[in-house]
Amino acid sequence: MVKKIPTPGCFVNTRIIRDNFKRHMAAEAETERKALKYIAYNMTVPVRARIQAQLKLATMPNYTRMNQPKNRCVVSGKGRAVLSEFKMSRHQFRMAAQNGELPGVKRATW
Repeated sequence: MVKKIPTPGCFVNTRIIRDNFKRHMAAEAETERKALKYIAYNMTVPVRARIQAQLKLATMPNYTRMNQPKNRCVVSGKGRAVLSEFKMSRHQFRMAAQNGELPGVKRATW
Protein backbone atom coordinates (compact mmCIF):
# COMPACT_ATOMS: atom_id res chain seq x y z
CA MET A 1 0.00 0.00 0.00
CA VAL A 2 1.41 3.38 -1.02
CA LYS A 3 1.29 6.12 1.60
CA LYS A 4 -0.05 9.41 0.33
CA ILE A 5 1.99 12.37 1.48
CA PRO A 6 -0.06 15.54 2.00
CA THR A 7 0.84 18.49 -0.17
CA PRO A 8 1.55 21.85 1.42
CA GLY A 9 -1.19 24.46 1.33
CA CYS A 10 0.72 27.04 -0.70
CA PHE A 11 2.08 27.68 -4.17
CA VAL A 12 3.06 24.25 -5.46
CA ASN A 13 5.75 23.38 -7.97
CA THR A 14 7.88 20.27 -8.33
CA ARG A 15 10.61 21.56 -6.03
CA ILE A 16 8.14 22.14 -3.21
CA ILE A 17 6.59 18.70 -3.70
CA ARG A 18 10.04 17.09 -3.66
CA ASP A 19 11.05 19.02 -0.55
CA ASN A 20 7.78 18.09 1.17
CA PHE A 21 8.41 14.42 0.34
CA LYS A 22 11.93 14.64 1.78
CA ARG A 23 10.63 16.25 4.98
CA HIS A 24 8.08 13.48 5.57
CA MET A 25 10.51 10.67 4.79
CA ALA A 26 13.21 12.18 7.01
CA ALA A 27 10.73 12.51 9.87
CA GLU A 28 9.66 8.87 9.48
CA ALA A 29 13.23 7.52 9.45
CA GLU A 30 14.62 9.84 12.11
CA THR A 31 14.39 7.43 15.06
CA GLU A 32 15.85 4.52 13.10
CA ARG A 33 18.76 6.64 11.85
CA LYS A 34 19.50 7.96 15.34
CA ALA A 35 19.49 4.44 16.78
CA LEU A 36 21.82 3.17 14.06
CA LYS A 37 24.15 6.13 14.52
CA TYR A 38 24.25 5.50 18.26
CA ILE A 39 25.20 1.88 17.66
CA ALA A 40 27.76 2.77 14.98
CA TYR A 41 29.58 5.35 17.13
CA ASN A 42 29.34 3.54 20.48
CA MET A 43 32.75 2.03 21.28
CA THR A 44 31.34 -0.39 23.89
CA VAL A 45 29.26 -2.24 21.27
CA PRO A 46 30.97 -5.20 19.54
CA VAL A 47 32.72 -4.37 16.28
CA ARG A 48 30.50 -6.67 14.21
CA ALA A 49 27.31 -4.89 15.38
CA ARG A 50 28.90 -1.48 14.71
CA ILE A 51 29.84 -2.46 11.16
CA GLN A 52 26.35 -3.84 10.52
CA ALA A 53 24.85 -0.55 11.74
CA GLN A 54 27.18 1.41 9.44
CA LEU A 55 26.22 -0.76 6.46
CA LYS A 56 22.52 -0.33 7.24
CA LEU A 57 23.02 3.45 7.42
CA ALA A 58 24.88 3.43 4.11
CA THR A 59 22.11 1.49 2.36
CA MET A 60 19.31 3.79 3.58
CA PRO A 61 18.06 6.23 0.91
CA ASN A 62 19.50 9.74 0.84
CA TYR A 63 16.12 11.38 1.34
CA THR A 64 15.90 9.92 4.86
CA ARG A 65 18.70 12.23 6.02
CA MET A 66 17.68 15.25 8.07
CA ASN A 67 19.92 17.62 6.10
CA GLN A 68 18.17 16.89 2.79
CA PRO A 69 15.12 19.19 3.19
CA LYS A 70 15.74 22.82 2.22
CA ASN A 71 13.99 25.91 3.51
CA ARG A 72 11.69 27.16 0.77
CA CYS A 73 9.42 30.16 0.44
CA VAL A 74 5.79 29.17 0.98
CA VAL A 75 4.60 31.91 -1.39
CA SER A 76 6.91 31.59 -4.38
CA GLY A 77 8.81 28.33 -3.83
CA LYS A 78 12.25 29.98 -4.00
CA GLY A 79 15.07 28.24 -2.21
CA ARG A 80 17.40 31.19 -1.65
CA ALA A 81 17.28 34.11 0.79
CA VAL A 82 14.52 32.50 2.88
CA LEU A 83 13.80 33.96 6.31
CA SER A 84 13.24 30.85 8.40
CA GLU A 85 11.02 32.56 11.01
CA PHE A 86 8.47 33.53 8.36
CA LYS A 87 9.21 30.83 5.74
CA MET A 88 9.25 33.52 3.06
CA SER A 89 11.88 34.77 0.65
CA ARG A 90 13.22 38.21 1.41
CA HIS A 91 11.38 39.74 -1.53
CA GLN A 92 8.00 38.25 -0.54
CA PHE A 93 8.67 39.20 3.09
CA ARG A 94 9.37 42.80 2.09
CA MET A 95 6.21 43.01 -0.01
CA ALA A 96 4.04 41.49 2.74
CA ALA A 97 5.56 43.78 5.38
CA GLN A 98 4.94 46.87 3.24
CA ASN A 99 1.31 45.85 2.73
CA GLY A 100 0.88 45.26 6.48
CA GLU A 101 0.09 41.55 6.08
CA LEU A 102 2.60 40.43 8.74
CA PRO A 103 1.52 41.15 12.32
CA GLY A 104 4.21 42.71 14.50
CA VAL A 105 6.45 43.68 11.58
CA LYS A 106 6.97 47.31 10.66
CA ARG A 107 9.46 49.20 8.59
CA ALA A 108 12.62 50.31 10.30
CA THR A 109 13.26 54.02 10.43
CA TRP A 110 16.59 55.48 11.43
